[in-house]
Amino acid sequence: MTTPVSTPRVALESTIIAHGLPWPDNLAIGRELEAAVRAGGATPATIAIVDGVPRIGLDDATLEALARDGARFAKASAIDLAMHVARKTSAATTVSATARLAHDAGIRVFATGGIGGVHRGEAGDVSHDLYALATIPIVVVSAGAKAILDLPRTLEMLETLGVLVVGVGTDEFPAFYTRSSGLKLEHHVDDPAELATIARAHWAHGGRGILACNPIPTAAALDPAMIDDAIARALVGAPSGKRATPYLLAKLAEVTGGASIRANRALALHNAAVGACVAVAYG
Repeated sequence: MTTPVSTPRVALESTIIAHGLPWPDNLAIGRELEAAVRAGGATPATIAIVDGVPRIGLDDATLEALARDGARFAKASAIDLAMHVARKTSAATTVSATARLAHDAGIRVFATGGIGGVHRGEAGDVSHDLYALATIPIVVVSAGAKAILDLPRTLEMLETLGVLVVGVGTDEFPAFYTRSSGLKLEHHVDDPAELATIARAHWAHGGRGILACNPIPTAAALDPAMIDDAIARALVGAPSGKRATPYLLAKLAEVTGGASIRANRALALHNAAVGACVAVAYG
């Protein structure tokens, strides 16, 4: 495991590279996310498991291998980490796995696209990301939860689990591809750097994860009616479990003619920039 250091670092997940976007868009976004963190004055740490070794930061050759040969990398949540380490296999890390490994490496801020949550329907499919946020003291900057999910139930579950949810420049829970969900948030900040002060106070009093909800930039947001229709079409025949999210994201890209990929890129870069701001302020 990488030894913790004092310089501000921002964790980045690897699932968006291995399973979230097609080649070569995935390599481009991986490099752009790291560049956005550096531009904000922090050090990027893209996290993955490579041949059984948790890697806190990837060199460019490994980043390209992850993007080009994503099928070789399993999709690992925090639950799966021990299996990959023990069996010396490779895996891209989801939000929960990235949060766990980042925290173990002394990283306090993690920027992602959107978290997992409660899936639509009555199957009871709930992402482990929510439990990770409830137990790991880390700031996760995201554009809310992925729009393919049941957002009201996801927000309710976050409250039940005791996750502090803070809007960044908004008092609404973002809806990933759109800025507004109609779900009001109790807490918000106008300056992302204030999250560092909030995090210190939260952790000093026994709090754990903080979800910083950073809406997609206005210019990149998709039309709500269009994306709702696309999601409804993508949900037809969708699998459950770990296969659901990659399937739905690929289907959305197909249905929207690539618009969802462009929006995903924009919101992820915005989150990386905000994550760097929070990390630098935290020190």
